[in-house]
Amino acid sequence: MPVSTDSVLLGAWCEIGISARILDIGTGTGLLALMCAQKNNGCYIDAIEINRQALLAAKNNFLLSPWQTRLNLLAGNVLTFPFQHKYDTIICNPPYFDSGEIAKTQTRAIARHTLALSHQALLKQCINLITKEGHAWFILPEIEGRRFISQAQQLGWFLAKLCEVSPTDKKPTHRLLIQLTRTNVQTETQKLTIRTNNLYTKEFIDLTQAFYLKM
Repeated sequence: MPVSTDSVLLGAWCEIGISARILDIGTGTGLLALMCAQKNNGCYIDAIEINRQALLAAKNNFLLSPWQTRLNLLAGNVLTFPFQHKYDTIICNPPYFDSGEIAKTQTRAIARHTLALSHQALLKQCINLITKEGHAWFILPEIEGRRFISQAQQLGWFLAKLCEVSPTDKKPTHRLLIQLTRTNVQTETQKLTIRTNNLYTKEFIDLTQAFYLKM
């Protein structure tokens, strides 16, 4: 589970309240939880993961970070875990694909396809876990993301913010950054291009440079 541009984009794009309690669903190696901790010194993060190998990696990464006292690793399935409270912010880089070829290794298949966590089930559980004024943040491929938004709205979510991400200025949108809320708001739409002329755009650098050593 290498660090992906998608996760960095989501972690950089999301907004966190000063004293927010955050849930990172499917933390993997802990990247999004670590980014949230870096962004805001007042937040506390629960990071839940079902895969044992990923849990060990996340645990090690948390212990080596300067924010370990604000990071809490939870082992289990987000749909059945006995959570003790609700969250101001939920962040998740969810399984992407409902169909298509499934990876041969079980770990990669679960991470990429909605085998163990469907989008419908994820959205319903987030309703149970979010505070009344809370926000949930996701990233998905363009087609799956449109379906995800439609499912969310049918369940009573509102689309607060949408960022359409293009890999280059010559290519169409390939990812959607999504902010959902339970409060009725007007949708804010943004666009982001990652590269132009084979170089990172200023907008991408401004968004992510705090999290990349190479920027």
